[in-house]
Amino acid sequence: MSPLIYLDHHATTPCDPVVVETMLPYFTAQFGNPSSAHFAGSRAADAVQLAREQVAALVGAQPGEVIFTSGATEANNLALLGYARAAQATNPRRRIIISAIEHKAITNPAKQLVREGFEVIVLPVDAQGTVSMAAAAEAINANTLLVSIHAANGEVGTIQPIAALAQLAHAAGALMHTDAAQAVGKIPVDMLAWGVDMLSLSGHKLYGPQGIGALIVRHPRRTQLEPLGYGGGQERNWRSGTLNVPGIVGLGAACSRCAQVLPEESTRLATLRDAFEMDVLKAVPNAYRNGNTQNRLPHNASLTFPGIEADALLARLPTLALSTGSACDAGTIEPSPILLALGLSRDNARATVRVGMGRFNTAEEVIEARVTLEVQIVKLRRLLADSFYKS
Repeated sequence: MSPLIYLDHHATTPCDPVVVETMLPYFTAQFGNPSSAHFAGSRAADAVQLAREQVAALVGAQPGEVIFTSGATEANNLALLGYARAAQATNPRRRIIISAIEHKAITNPAKQLVREGFEVIVLPVDAQGTVSMAAAAEAINANTLLVSIHAANGEVGTIQPIAALAQLAHAAGALMHTDAAQAVGKIPVDMLAWGVDMLSLSGHKLYGPQGIGALIVRHPRRTQLEPLGYGGGQERNWRSGTLNVPGIVGLGAACSRCAQVLPEESTRLATLRDAFEMDVLKAVPNAYRNGNTQNRLPHNASLTFPGIEADALLARLPTLALSTGSACDAGTIEPSPILLALGLSRDNARATVRVGMGRFNTAEEVIEARVTLEVQIVKLRRLLADSFYKS
Protein backbone atom coordinates (compact mmCIF):
# COMPACT_ATOMS: atom_id res chain seq x y z
CA MET A 1 0.00 0.00 0.00
CA SER A 2 1.32 3.44 -0.94
CA PRO A 3 2.18 5.91 1.87
CA LEU A 4 -0.66 8.13 2.99
CA ILE A 5 -0.75 11.61 1.45
CA TYR A 6 -2.19 13.82 4.16
CA LEU A 7 -4.39 16.62 2.79
CA ASP A 8 -6.65 17.28 5.77
CA HIS A 9 -4.81 20.11 7.49
CA HIS A 10 -8.04 21.89 8.45
CA ALA A 11 -8.81 19.02 10.81
CA THR A 12 -5.39 18.89 12.41
CA THR A 13 -1.76 19.44 11.49
CA PRO A 14 1.29 17.32 12.27
CA CYS A 15 3.46 18.67 15.04
CA ASP A 16 6.47 20.41 13.54
CA PRO A 17 9.72 18.61 14.52
CA VAL A 18 11.11 21.93 15.75
CA VAL A 19 8.14 22.17 18.11
CA VAL A 20 8.57 18.60 19.36
CA GLU A 21 12.24 19.19 20.06
CA THR A 22 11.42 22.33 22.04
CA MET A 23 8.79 20.51 24.11
CA LEU A 24 10.77 17.40 25.05
CA PRO A 25 12.76 18.77 28.03
CA TYR A 26 9.53 19.85 29.73
CA PHE A 27 8.36 16.25 30.05
CA THR A 28 11.46 15.14 31.96
CA ALA A 29 14.31 17.47 32.92
CA GLN A 30 12.23 20.65 33.35
CA PHE A 31 9.01 19.26 34.73
CA GLY A 32 8.29 21.82 37.47
CA ASN A 33 4.88 23.22 38.30
CA PRO A 34 4.91 26.93 37.35
CA SER A 35 2.86 27.71 40.47
CA SER A 36 5.68 26.43 42.72
CA ALA A 37 8.06 28.91 44.36
CA HIS A 38 11.23 26.82 44.04
CA PHE A 39 13.73 26.91 41.20
CA ALA A 40 12.09 24.16 39.16
CA GLY A 41 8.79 26.02 39.33
CA SER A 42 10.45 29.29 38.37
CA ARG A 43 12.02 27.70 35.29
CA ALA A 44 8.61 26.38 34.23
CA ALA A 45 7.03 29.78 34.86
CA ASP A 46 9.70 31.42 32.71
CA ALA A 47 8.94 28.96 29.89
CA VAL A 48 5.22 29.74 30.16
CA GLN A 49 5.95 33.47 30.02
CA LEU A 50 8.07 33.04 26.89
CA ALA A 51 5.21 31.10 25.29
CA ARG A 52 2.79 33.92 26.15
CA GLU A 53 5.10 36.32 24.38
CA GLN A 54 5.37 34.06 21.32
CA VAL A 55 1.61 33.55 21.05
CA ALA A 56 0.89 37.24 21.55
CA ALA A 57 3.46 38.27 18.95
CA LEU A 58 1.81 36.13 16.26
CA VAL A 59 -1.62 37.73 16.70
CA GLY A 60 -0.77 41.33 17.57
CA ALA A 61 -1.55 41.09 21.28
CA GLN A 62 0.21 41.59 24.60
CA PRO A 63 1.55 38.64 26.63
CA GLY A 64 -0.67 39.46 29.60
CA GLU A 65 -3.73 39.07 27.37
CA VAL A 66 -3.07 35.38 26.65
CA ILE A 67 -5.16 32.85 28.61
CA PHE A 68 -4.11 29.26 27.97
CA THR A 69 -6.88 26.70 27.42
CA SER A 70 -7.16 23.15 26.11
CA GLY A 71 -7.92 24.47 22.62
CA ALA A 72 -10.20 26.77 20.65
CA THR A 73 -13.34 24.90 21.72
CA GLU A 74 -12.75 25.72 25.38
CA ALA A 75 -11.64 29.23 24.44
CA ASN A 76 -14.85 29.79 22.47
CA ASN A 77 -16.96 28.52 25.36
CA LEU A 78 -15.12 30.78 27.78
CA ALA A 79 -15.58 33.77 25.48
CA LEU A 80 -19.30 33.28 24.87
CA LEU A 81 -20.55 31.70 28.08
CA GLY A 82 -18.02 33.41 30.30
CA TYR A 83 -18.64 36.90 29.02
CA ALA A 84 -22.42 36.60 28.74
CA ARG A 85 -22.84 35.12 32.22
CA ALA A 86 -20.52 37.67 33.82
CA ALA A 87 -22.40 40.53 32.16
CA GLN A 88 -25.85 39.47 33.34
CA ALA A 89 -25.61 41.17 36.72
CA THR A 90 -24.80 44.66 35.43
CA ASN A 91 -25.48 44.74 31.70
CA PRO A 92 -29.06 44.63 30.35
CA ARG A 93 -27.95 43.62 26.85
CA ARG A 94 -29.05 40.13 25.84
CA ARG A 95 -28.31 39.81 22.11
CA ILE A 96 -25.51 37.58 20.78
CA ILE A 97 -24.61 37.69 17.06
CA ILE A 98 -23.05 34.73 15.21
CA SER A 99 -23.00 33.60 11.57
CA ALA A 100 -24.72 30.73 9.81
CA ILE A 101 -21.43 28.95 9.15
CA GLU A 102 -19.77 28.91 12.56
CA HIS A 103 -18.12 25.83 14.04
CA LYS A 104 -20.15 23.87 16.60
CA ALA A 105 -17.79 25.24 19.25
CA ILE A 106 -19.66 28.53 18.67
CA THR A 107 -23.15 27.36 17.74
CA ASN A 108 -23.57 25.01 20.69
CA PRO A 109 -22.52 27.55 23.35
CA ALA A 110 -24.86 30.00 21.59
CA LYS A 111 -27.72 27.49 21.92
CA GLN A 112 -26.93 27.17 25.61
CA LEU A 113 -27.15 30.94 25.98
CA VAL A 114 -30.62 30.84 24.40
CA ARG A 115 -31.63 28.40 27.13
CA GLU A 116 -30.27 30.90 29.67
CA GLY A 117 -32.43 33.71 28.34
CA PHE A 118 -30.21 35.34 25.74
CA GLU A 119 -31.24 36.12 22.17
CA VAL A 120 -29.03 34.72 19.41
CA ILE A 121 -29.16 36.24 15.92
CA VAL A 122 -27.66 34.17 13.10
CA LEU A 123 -26.32 36.23 10.21
CA PRO A 124 -26.70 34.79 6.69
CA VAL A 125 -23.81 34.41 4.27
CA ASP A 126 -23.68 34.81 0.51
CA ALA A 127 -22.94 32.04 -1.98
CA GLN A 128 -19.21 32.51 -1.38
CA GLY A 129 -19.51 32.14 2.37
CA THR A 130 -19.01 35.80 3.28
CA VAL A 131 -21.12 37.20 6.11
CA SER A 132 -23.74 39.70 4.99
CA MET A 133 -22.64 43.15 6.16
CA ALA A 134 -26.14 44.50 5.51
CA ALA A 135 -27.64 41.88 7.81
CA ALA A 136 -24.94 42.60 10.39
CA ALA A 137 -25.64 46.34 10.31
CA GLU A 138 -29.33 45.65 10.86
CA ALA A 139 -28.86 43.07 13.63
CA ILE A 140 -26.15 44.77 15.70
CA ASN A 141 -27.97 47.27 17.89
CA ALA A 142 -28.09 48.77 21.38
CA ASN A 143 -29.19 45.41 22.80
CA THR A 144 -26.16 43.57 21.39
CA LEU A 145 -23.73 42.25 23.98
CA LEU A 146 -21.31 40.25 21.85
CA VAL A 147 -20.58 39.58 18.17
CA SER A 148 -18.74 36.31 17.46
CA ILE A 149 -17.75 35.63 13.85
CA HIS A 150 -15.00 33.22 12.84
CA ALA A 151 -12.00 34.70 11.04
CA ALA A 152 -11.88 32.05 8.32
CA ASN A 153 -14.12 29.14 7.49
CA GLY A 154 -12.74 25.65 7.97
CA GLU A 155 -14.64 24.08 5.08
CA VAL A 156 -14.57 26.54 2.19
CA GLY A 157 -11.73 28.76 3.39
CA THR A 158 -13.55 32.09 3.11
CA ILE A 159 -11.94 34.89 5.13
CA GLN A 160 -14.43 37.14 6.87
CA PRO A 161 -14.43 40.98 7.07
CA ILE A 162 -13.58 40.92 10.77
CA ALA A 163 -12.36 44.52 11.02
CA ALA A 164 -15.57 45.86 9.49
CA LEU A 165 -17.71 43.69 11.76
CA ALA A 166 -15.72 44.82 14.80
CA GLN A 167 -16.38 48.45 13.85
CA LEU A 168 -20.12 47.75 13.78
CA ALA A 169 -19.95 45.97 17.12
CA HIS A 170 -18.00 48.74 18.82
CA ALA A 171 -20.22 51.45 17.37
CA ALA A 172 -23.13 49.72 19.12
CA GLY A 173 -21.21 49.30 22.37
CA ALA A 174 -20.73 45.54 21.96
CA LEU A 175 -17.59 43.41 22.15
CA MET A 176 -16.16 41.47 19.20
CA HIS A 177 -14.89 37.88 19.44
CA THR A 178 -13.45 35.80 16.63
CA ASP A 179 -12.72 32.09 16.45
CA ALA A 180 -9.43 32.31 14.57
CA ALA A 181 -8.43 28.64 14.86
CA GLN A 182 -8.38 28.18 11.09
CA ALA A 183 -6.69 31.52 10.41
CA VAL A 184 -3.80 31.84 12.87
CA GLY A 185 -0.59 30.65 11.28
CA LYS A 186 -2.19 30.55 7.81
CA ILE A 187 -2.80 34.26 7.18
CA PRO A 188 -1.60 37.42 8.97
CA VAL A 189 -3.69 37.98 12.10
CA ASP A 190 -3.56 41.27 14.00
CA MET A 191 -6.01 41.75 16.85
CA LEU A 192 -5.23 45.44 17.13
CA ALA A 193 -5.69 46.13 13.43
CA TRP A 194 -8.83 44.01 13.32
CA GLY A 195 -10.22 45.65 16.44
CA VAL A 196 -11.31 42.38 18.07
CA ASP A 197 -11.65 42.12 21.84
CA MET A 198 -11.30 38.34 22.15
CA LEU A 199 -9.68 35.75 19.88
CA SER A 200 -9.56 31.94 20.11
CA LEU A 201 -6.88 29.65 18.66
CA SER A 202 -5.73 26.02 18.80
CA GLY A 203 -2.21 24.63 18.76
CA HIS A 204 -3.00 21.62 16.63
CA LYS A 205 -4.21 23.80 13.76
CA LEU A 206 -0.81 25.51 13.42
CA TYR A 207 1.67 22.61 13.68
CA GLY A 208 1.68 22.57 17.47
CA PRO A 209 0.50 19.88 19.90
CA GLN A 210 -3.09 18.83 20.39
CA GLY A 211 -4.87 19.69 23.62
CA ILE A 212 -3.58 23.25 23.97
CA GLY A 213 -4.91 26.60 22.80
CA ALA A 214 -5.62 30.09 24.02
CA LEU A 215 -8.20 32.79 24.45
CA ILE A 216 -6.63 36.20 23.96
CA VAL A 217 -8.56 38.92 25.81
CA ARG A 218 -7.66 42.54 25.11
CA HIS A 219 -7.75 44.73 28.21
CA PRO A 220 -8.30 41.75 30.54
CA ARG A 221 -8.52 43.99 33.61
CA ARG A 222 -11.60 45.67 32.11
CA THR A 223 -13.23 42.51 30.76
CA GLN A 224 -15.15 40.25 33.12
CA LEU A 225 -15.50 36.53 32.39
CA GLU A 226 -17.31 33.93 34.46
CA PRO A 227 -15.03 30.86 34.65
CA LEU A 228 -16.31 27.56 33.33
CA GLY A 229 -14.70 25.72 36.24
CA TYR A 230 -13.23 26.52 39.64
CA GLY A 231 -9.94 25.67 41.30
CA GLY A 232 -6.63 27.24 42.19
CA GLY A 233 -7.13 30.49 40.32
CA GLN A 234 -4.60 30.12 37.51
CA GLU A 235 -4.94 32.21 34.34
CA ARG A 236 -6.58 35.22 36.05
CA ASN A 237 -8.96 32.81 37.81
CA TRP A 238 -10.66 32.25 34.44
CA ARG A 239 -9.09 28.85 33.78
CA SER A 240 -7.98 27.11 36.94
CA GLY A 241 -5.75 24.04 36.97
CA THR A 242 -2.07 23.22 36.79
CA LEU A 243 -0.74 24.60 33.53
CA ASN A 244 0.15 22.16 30.75
CA VAL A 245 3.73 23.37 30.50
CA PRO A 246 4.91 21.04 27.67
CA GLY A 247 1.81 21.91 25.64
CA ILE A 248 2.16 25.62 26.33
CA VAL A 249 5.83 25.54 25.36
CA GLY A 250 4.83 23.69 22.17
CA LEU A 251 2.14 26.23 21.35
CA GLY A 252 4.60 29.06 21.81
CA ALA A 253 7.20 27.35 19.63
CA ALA A 254 4.58 26.64 16.96
CA CYS A 255 3.53 30.30 16.92
CA SER A 256 7.15 31.41 16.68
CA ARG A 257 7.73 28.99 13.81
CA CYS A 258 4.61 30.24 11.99
CA ALA A 259 5.80 33.82 12.31
CA GLN A 260 9.05 32.82 10.60
CA VAL A 261 7.62 30.84 7.68
CA LEU A 262 4.12 32.26 7.12
CA PRO A 263 4.71 34.54 4.10
CA GLU A 264 6.72 32.01 2.10
CA GLU A 265 4.58 29.07 3.20
CA SER A 266 1.31 30.79 2.28
CA THR A 267 2.59 31.65 -1.19
CA ARG A 268 3.86 28.12 -1.79
CA LEU A 269 0.63 26.46 -0.66
CA ALA A 270 -1.56 28.85 -2.64
CA THR A 271 0.47 28.08 -5.76
CA LEU A 272 0.13 24.33 -5.21
CA ARG A 273 -3.58 24.70 -4.47
CA ASP A 274 -4.29 26.81 -7.54
CA ALA A 275 -2.53 24.36 -9.87
CA PHE A 276 -4.34 21.45 -8.22
CA GLU A 277 -7.74 23.09 -8.66
CA MET A 278 -7.10 24.17 -12.25
CA ASP A 279 -6.12 20.67 -13.35
CA VAL A 280 -8.98 18.97 -11.50
CA LEU A 281 -11.57 21.37 -12.92
CA LYS A 282 -10.21 20.75 -16.42
CA ALA A 283 -10.23 16.99 -16.02
CA VAL A 284 -13.60 16.55 -14.29
CA PRO A 285 -16.69 17.81 -16.16
CA ASN A 286 -19.17 19.87 -14.11
CA ALA A 287 -16.86 20.13 -11.10
CA TYR A 288 -16.76 23.50 -9.36
CA ARG A 289 -15.14 25.34 -6.44
CA ASN A 290 -16.80 26.61 -3.29
CA GLY A 291 -16.00 29.65 -1.20
CA ASN A 292 -14.65 33.09 -1.95
CA THR A 293 -11.86 32.30 -4.37
CA GLN A 294 -10.50 35.85 -4.14
CA ASN A 295 -10.37 35.93 -0.35
CA ARG A 296 -9.72 32.55 1.21
CA LEU A 297 -7.16 30.54 3.11
CA PRO A 298 -4.13 29.75 0.92
CA HIS A 299 -4.17 26.01 1.59
CA ASN A 300 -7.90 25.41 1.14
CA ALA A 301 -9.80 23.85 -1.75
CA SER A 302 -13.46 22.87 -1.56
CA LEU A 303 -14.55 21.04 -4.70
CA THR A 304 -17.95 19.68 -5.66
CA PHE A 305 -18.31 16.77 -8.10
CA PRO A 306 -22.03 16.59 -8.95
CA GLY A 307 -23.46 13.14 -9.36
CA ILE A 308 -21.19 11.30 -6.96
CA GLU A 309 -21.19 10.59 -3.24
CA ALA A 310 -18.05 12.03 -1.68
CA ASP A 311 -18.06 9.30 0.96
CA ALA A 312 -18.02 6.66 -1.76
CA LEU A 313 -15.22 8.51 -3.51
CA LEU A 314 -13.08 8.69 -0.38
CA ALA A 315 -13.60 4.98 0.20
CA ARG A 316 -11.82 4.46 -3.13
CA LEU A 317 -8.91 6.68 -2.04
CA PRO A 318 -7.19 4.79 0.80
CA THR A 319 -3.88 6.56 0.17
CA LEU A 320 -5.35 10.08 0.46
CA ALA A 321 -6.48 11.80 3.65
CA LEU A 322 -9.27 14.15 2.57
CA SER A 323 -12.52 15.34 4.10
CA THR A 324 -16.10 15.38 2.83
CA GLY A 325 -18.92 17.89 2.99
CA SER A 326 -20.94 15.52 5.15
CA ALA A 327 -20.90 14.87 8.87
CA CYS A 328 -22.09 11.97 10.98
CA ASP A 329 -24.76 13.29 13.32
CA ALA A 330 -26.73 10.94 15.56
CA GLY A 331 -25.74 7.97 13.44
CA THR A 332 -26.92 9.42 10.12
CA ILE A 333 -24.89 11.01 7.36
CA GLU A 334 -26.07 14.57 6.90
CA PRO A 335 -24.79 17.17 4.44
CA SER A 336 -22.68 19.95 5.88
CA PRO A 337 -24.85 22.79 7.22
CA ILE A 338 -22.10 25.17 6.13
CA LEU A 339 -22.40 24.09 2.51
CA LEU A 340 -26.18 24.26 2.72
CA ALA A 341 -25.90 27.82 4.07
CA LEU A 342 -23.91 28.69 0.94
CA GLY A 343 -26.86 27.51 -1.16
CA LEU A 344 -25.63 24.07 -2.25
CA SER A 345 -28.28 21.41 -2.67
CA ARG A 346 -28.17 18.46 -0.32
CA ASP A 347 -26.95 16.23 -3.15
CA ASN A 348 -24.14 18.61 -4.10
CA ALA A 349 -23.15 19.10 -0.47
CA ARG A 350 -22.76 15.33 -0.27
CA ALA A 351 -20.66 15.47 -3.45
CA THR A 352 -18.13 17.90 -1.98
CA VAL A 353 -14.54 17.17 -1.00
CA ARG A 354 -12.32 19.42 1.10
CA VAL A 355 -8.59 19.51 0.41
CA GLY A 356 -6.27 21.08 2.95
CA MET A 357 -2.60 21.27 1.99
CA GLY A 358 0.11 21.76 4.57
CA ARG A 359 3.67 22.62 5.49
CA PHE A 360 5.15 19.23 4.71
CA ASN A 361 3.28 18.43 1.49
CA THR A 362 5.51 18.36 -1.57
CA ALA A 363 4.61 19.32 -5.13
CA GLU A 364 5.07 15.67 -6.13
CA GLU A 365 2.59 14.53 -3.48
CA VAL A 366 0.00 17.06 -4.61
CA ILE A 367 0.34 15.96 -8.23
CA GLU A 368 0.02 12.30 -7.23
CA ALA A 369 -3.06 13.10 -5.15
CA ARG A 370 -4.64 15.02 -8.01
CA VAL A 371 -4.10 12.23 -10.53
CA THR A 372 -5.41 9.61 -8.10
CA LEU A 373 -8.47 11.73 -7.37
CA GLU A 374 -9.23 12.33 -11.04
CA VAL A 375 -8.88 8.64 -11.94
CA GLN A 376 -11.22 7.51 -9.19
CA ILE A 377 -13.84 10.15 -10.01
CA VAL A 378 -13.90 8.97 -13.64
CA LYS A 379 -14.18 5.33 -12.53
CA LEU A 380 -16.93 6.08 -10.03
CA ARG A 381 -18.95 8.10 -12.52
CA ARG A 382 -18.59 5.32 -15.08
CA LEU A 383 -19.72 2.77 -12.51
CA LEU A 384 -22.73 4.88 -11.62
CA ALA A 385 -23.62 5.34 -15.29
CA ASP A 386 -23.40 1.60 -15.93
CA SER A 387 -25.61 0.91 -12.93
CA PHE A 388 -28.17 3.45 -14.17
CA TYR A 389 -28.42 1.93 -17.64
CA LYS A 390 -28.65 -1.61 -16.28
CA SER A 391 -31.44 -0.73 -13.85
